[in-house]
Amino acid sequence: MSRPTPPDDRVLARRRQVGAQIRRVREEHHLTQLDVCGRSGIDVATYSRIEQGHASPRLDTLIRIADAMGVSLADLVR
Repeated sequence: MSRPTPPDDRVLARRRQVGAQIRRVREEHHLTQLDVCGRSGIDVATYSRIEQGHASPRLDTLIRIADAMGVSLADLVR
């Protein structure tokens, strides 16, 4: 079985941008990472990796994060 190709620089940059946007929205709503994780059921380490741009969240994970923050999905990926 072949290994997936690593993402290119453009994808990595976009991943970091999305992570930074998620963090901005969280901070604007005066929430901690623990608050979001408790409301969404996402593991703290996983959530932290998403904010840092080290992980690519699935769509259902982004929806859970948006719901936990009380914002639209578009607000997270704007």
